[in-house]
Amino acid sequence: MRALLCDQPPRFVTDHPEPARGPGEALIRVRTAGVCDTDIQLVRGYMGYRGVLGHEFVGDVIEADSREWVGRRVVADINVGCGACEECRLRAGHHCPERTVLGILGRDGAMAERLVVPERCLVAVPDSVRDESAVFAEPMAAALHVLDDVPDSDEYVVVLGDGKLGLLIALCLHAAGRRTILVGRHRQKLALASARGVDVMLEEELPTRGRGMPTVVEATGSAAGLSRALSLLAPRGLLVLKTTVAGNTGVDLSPIVINELRVVGSRCGNLEHAMEVLERGLLDPSPLIAARYPLTDAPRALEHASQKGALKVLIEPG
Repeated sequence: MRALLCDQPPRFVTDHPEPARGPGEALIRVRTAGVCDTDIQLVRGYMGYRGVLGHEFVGDVIEADSREWVGRRVVADINVGCGACEECRLRAGHHCPERTVLGILGRDGAMAERLVVPERCLVAVPDSVRDESAVFAEPMAAALHVLDDVPDSDEYVVVLGDGKLGLLIALCLHAAGRRTILVGRHRQKLALASARGVDVMLEEELPTRGRGMPTVVEATGSAAGLSRALSLLAPRGLLVLKTTVAGNTGVDLSPIVINELRVVGSRCGNLEHAMEVLERGLLDPSPLIAARYPLTDAPRALEHASQKGALKVLIEPG
């Protein structure tokens, strides 16, 4: 089977073993997969992962124990918990201590012709939602998860970082009726959000003095982003942290104590919620697509996605 393996550099192979479907799992033929900044960090050594990359995908179920899934177009929750612990029984299992994570931790991902995913992780894609939108379901779920932590108020929320995730977060906040300012360094990317009604600002235009903002979402994807976000917050403000990077950040954490800041980590969200937003047409993420590559050219797709300012790159097995 053709697949892209996480290595330094990443390797495209034609002889990767076919995925073996276990009880309760579905065998899926991949239609398209998205490249995430996390994939780039994994290649740089984050998590020490070795396996097939990719956790954003749309595919068709080929085989499953439950016949109702066969032939369905699906996306999937990337977290595979044990299904038995308290975290799995009472919550989504995203923090199950025994979990594997699709294309990130202990489980092959979607930058391949086929993969297996437990049926309990599957979310059906409605006929009205195109592949080009559905492939954003996982990062959209992560973006919408910010709403679980941001206070419901009329005060502005600053989203720091105009990359793929930052744009999605700003668009999701705006679609939910929150006053949002997207701060970034690229006029052309800020224009994508501005065209949809989001207030935007170049980082160089931010005031260096003032009381600061009550809520900042840090989504720069860079080690320097956390320090910049801390400097933007008002005393007793809230920082929602999205960035993960390989290596140490060397951040001065004293402002958290001095200014009595609250810092909340935010990772995965609810895929069913994301699919509902897509089905209702509340947000169309497809303008964020920058390029498509065949699976045979996957290393070049990763190289493209790692370039500064790059938006969403898709990989299609064909």
